[in-house]
Amino acid sequence: PAFIMTDSMKTQLVSAIHLQQVELQEKPTGNSQGNNSNNAAADEKFTVEQAVETIGFGRFHVLLFVIMGSANIVEAMEIMLLAVVSPEIRCEWRLEDWQVALVSTMVFVGFMVCGVLAGYIADRYGRWKVVFGGYVWSAYFSLLTSFAPTYGWFIFLRSMVGCVLLSQPFFLKTTEALKLFVFQIFWMTGSMLIILLGMLVVPTMGWRWMIRLSITPSIILIFLFKFIPESARYNVSAGKVDAAVKTLQRIARMNRASLPPGRLVEPALRERGSWRILFSPTFRRTSLLLWYSWFVASFAYYGSVLSSSELLEKNLLCVINADAEHQVKHRHESGLCYCIPFGSSDYQ
Repeated sequence: PAFIMTDSMKTQLVSAIHLQQVELQEKPTGNSQGNNSNNAAADEKFTVEQAVETIGFGRFHVLLFVIMGSANIVEAMEIMLLAVVSPEIRCEWRLEDWQVALVSTMVFVGFMVCGVLAGYIADRYGRWKVVFGGYVWSAYFSLLTSFAPTYGWFIFLRSMVGCVLLSQPFFLKTTEALKLFVFQIFWMTGSMLIILLGMLVVPTMGWRWMIRLSITPSIILIFLFKFIPESARYNVSAGKVDAAVKTLQRIARMNRASLPPGRLVEPALRERGSWRILFSPTFRRTSLLLWYSWFVASFAYYGSVLSSSELLEKNLLCVINADAEHQVKHRHESGLCYCIPFGSSDYQ
């Protein structure tokens, strides 16, 4: 017998076909799912700060702590060296008080002038180049200082040593307190090291050999700088995103971590290295407060540290009758002053 389709059967069949078409349209294929996931990953973005926080603290940061801490040791030694050398050059070149004080002044003048220029250059050519070149410069002129034939050459070469700049490394925001604490330990280590070197070397070999030996940490630091990459923040701000990604990937490998999904983004700054930003309405008040705070802190700290040798200066005895053992003389208001260089016990 012939099969006859009723109207109700036709309606049910049309509804089933329509429902199947809707399901096929809503269900994506495997390739579509892969493309969608890839597109979603491509749409995700992250900044340098987010990448550093995601990578976390690891072996790279330990290495960075050691290297940048060593930089603090070098800087502390160069500053404290002034307090150790001042009594010696006073006797050798028969200097007045203001001439001895001028040595420290010129060092900080060099630090101020070259620091501003170095920061200006670093914003355009990279942090690593300026920091590395700064320590090569410092070690070179510090070595030349040990051969200074006159007082004039000495203050010029020491002012050149003042051109040293430190960088801002890849530290986590959660490790700021630890970073400051550890760096202060390195600074104190450098200060004690130069005092120990003065106690052992100056009484027997003289201040020139002490300066030559004091640049040993600088030379070691120069070779260690090859383990520090260029700042990812600088590369991104300069539009070198690929270089920044390579740096972050290197950090992630050392820390056995991975970068966040997506791509690194951060628009390049339209204006970099302009001092006018410091006086803009946004930063004017902060700039003035920071400058005043650093002035007070530096004045109090360096004033106390660099005058420590003056407080203990028994090598300058102004009397009428000289000890026959000491024949180095220069004029003073109360008569002749006779230099007695520091011995090992004076550094303790």
